[in-house]
Amino acid sequence: MPGSLEPLDVGVQIPYHFRCPISLELMRDPVTVSTGQTYDRDSIEYWVATGNTTCPVTRSSLTDFTLIPNHTLRRLIQDWCVANRSFGVERIPTPKQPADPALVRSLLTQVSSQSIPSHTRLSAVKRLRGLARDSDKNRSIIGSHNVREVLLPVVFSYSECDSAELKHESLALLVMFPLSESECAFVASEPDRVAHLASLLCHASIEVRVNSAALIEIVVAGTRSHDLRAQISNVDEIFEGITGILNYPLAYPRALKVGIKALFALCLVKQNRHKAVAAGAVIALIDRLADFEKCDVERALATVELLCRVPAGCAAFAVHALTVPLLVKIILKVSDRATEYAAGALLSLCSAAEQSKREAVAAGLLTQLLLLVQSDCTERAKRKAKQLLKLLRDSWPEDSVANSDDFACSDVVPF
Repeated sequence: MPGSLEPLDVGVQIPYHFRCPISLELMRDPVTVSTGQTYDRDSIEYWVATGNTTCPVTRSSLTDFTLIPNHTLRRLIQDWCVANRSFGVERIPTPKQPADPALVRSLLTQVSSQSIPSHTRLSAVKRLRGLARDSDKNRSIIGSHNVREVLLPVVFSYSECDSAELKHESLALLVMFPLSESECAFVASEPDRVAHLASLLCHASIEVRVNSAALIEIVVAGTRSHDLRAQISNVDEIFEGITGILNYPLAYPRALKVGIKALFALCLVKQNRHKAVAAGAVIALIDRLADFEKCDVERALATVELLCRVPAGCAAFAVHALTVPLLVKIILKVSDRATEYAAGALLSLCSAAEQSKREAVAAGLLTQLLLLVQSDCTERAKRKAKQLLKLLRDSWPEDSVANSDDFACSDVVPF
């Protein structure tokens, strides 16, 4: 095995006994299996998860799948990293150990027991939340122990024994896990539960408000029933609360991410879009469009396009001075999907108002569209671009077609 090692780019070799026998990479979290062999935790977990039941080195059957941390080897690896830092080797951090399933079961039992003092149950929820934050592995372990069945009754409890803080902490833990369709129906089918979530959107704590919006998004996205979705959207305070979250200062960036996810999920139902417009979603979307991360920009632009499909939304976007310039500026800058949504929104706006046409041409949309139809973007985006070019032909400056180098090198012919 030593003969197979390759030197690092930094000019130092990793000792072979510090390498995982599976990945041949430096071990970051060495663990020992029942055969006495040591592997990196991620590698051996993947080996077992793909259906293997033998030790990769000895080929002996694994009598159990318990992984015992090899602290001695990990400390030796850390010392070696420190000794070789002049070669660019970074010290591996001390890994946090996965949650003990027995501990998780004990904590969930405490949370679900109303005979236990409220402060003890609260401590159990906080500890579970801390474990869930530590790693995906911990969330998987906690999720496999019916955590949602334990938390849902607590979040929507009417018992005086359950303090508001216990409910809020339980909500914060609950939104870390996906809900089944039946669990989404449990929330959406009861008007009092929906009203409770709507009331939390006005809570003094931004964290409580954001967690409520997160649960609303999970429930709406996970509910197939049109009637149940309608039951949620009939509460006007939900749209106002989510718009308020979008408008929250950037000091709490999670508010922006959760807010746009919830708004997009609600606006997928056509009947909800006029409520989003009435709640001020148009101004919030345009004012915050430059602040979203890439995946959230796509979702925000999709929401803009959805709202432009209703007359009230289209009119509200049209009167905002930044709408058209922002959409023109961003149309080719994010992703193919974002290009589709921006083109779709501009098509709706320019079809509805002459002023939007003039603003689009003044913002340089013609050049952007000519570049778009020659790019490798999706067919849907190209189709919308061609529709826009045809729609805007009467608004082009007189010399834009005859003298434009962009047009001369394109495959678009004058209409």
